[in-house]
Amino acid sequence: MSRHILILVENLSVPFDRRVWQESRALVDAGYRVTVICPMGAKQDREPEAVVEGVRILRYPLRAATGGPAGYLREYGLALWHTLRLALRVRRGGPIHVVHACNPPDLLFLIALVLRVGGTRFVFDHHDLVPELFHSRFPRGGTALYRVAVLLERLTFLCADEVISTNESYRRVAIERGGMRPERVTVVRSAPDLSRFVPREPDPSLKRGKRYLAAYLGVMGPQDGVDFALRALAHLRDELGRTDVHTIFMGGGDAYDDLVALAHDLGLDDTVEFTGRVPDEFVQTCLSTADICLSPDPRNPLNDVSTMNKVVEYMAMSKPLVSFELVEARVSAAEAAVYVPDNDERAFAVAMAELLDDPVRRKRMGEFGRERVERELSWDTSRKNLLGCYDRVFTRLFPTSVL
Repeated sequence: MSRHILILVENLSVPFDRRVWQESRALVDAGYRVTVICPMGAKQDREPEAVVEGVRILRYPLRAATGGPAGYLREYGLALWHTLRLALRVRRGGPIHVVHACNPPDLLFLIALVLRVGGTRFVFDHHDLVPELFHSRFPRGGTALYRVAVLLERLTFLCADEVISTNESYRRVAIERGGMRPERVTVVRSAPDLSRFVPREPDPSLKRGKRYLAAYLGVMGPQDGVDFALRALAHLRDELGRTDVHTIFMGGGDAYDDLVALAHDLGLDDTVEFTGRVPDEFVQTCLSTADICLSPDPRNPLNDVSTMNKVVEYMAMSKPLVSFELVEARVSAAEAAVYVPDNDERAFAVAMAELLDDPVRRKRMGEFGRERVERELSWDTSRKNLLGCYDRVFTRLFPTSVL
């Protein structure tokens, strides 16, 4: 009987969620049977059921939260109901050996508890610090919500047989705040698939007649700092007199419309372009054309210890970047980034200007970043850690006669 892993993810569709998709494919390639339950995407991943590259995917309709905490309660309640319904359907077709739940939210342990009656084990894939995430989104009046989030996180760790952490900072949280035994916490970093981040011929037309191109790639939520980048671009133009830079923002999120409005209010319509989510080919061309890349996530308790996918993706494309001074940003990028302290938007603009004016430094930083990804931060390393984790899970938790 093949070893069956059920992966649960709520905040993105699959295969659009790159980390979950890489994990799913790695497990299938290693001989596991993998089923994924996730929401449908807004524009992609719309089929209720699909089999893609050997991964069975079941999707449910879900509208992203709006309107504060009440919106999250509605979203998470619907997601839980759909996930449980589909998980029970999957189990009727045969045993599920492991539930692999990816947060947010820290509620999917409830599904694991229901399935545990049939002998299913629980691996918690810790993508986000949900208490810090809510605190960053609701800084005023969020104390009660924060406490509830801490409790749910603690219950998730309590129920987990094994934890997968995205970096060493998250691993410390699992051990110190979550009470996990160190030998049951494995770091599997989010890492780019280098086959998807390949250089292309630059397209000068993307610069829209300007001398330089800056690029942003990633989610656009309230905590992602695109508003900081826009205000930095206004400083770059108004205080530093730079009118030679065009900036492309690639991606989407629940702050997208507000950010487009902010760019308009700042008078940046002629120097800033929002593309929404774009195919890999455009990402490759845009990043190949870009002179610098932007990682404007502000320093806060969440961002300081989180690994930003875009940082390593910029590095994979041999591009230098500007970032605020964050613990895990420096761990990932090292000398591939210029670091700006204290969420200082003007300093961010100055760092952009200095980097644009130093092509030798840009080239050196880009080469360093690509070499670092190939040597230490590629998916090959993360894949080995993931499979090692599952080898231990099945060796420790399942008698040989079961599988």
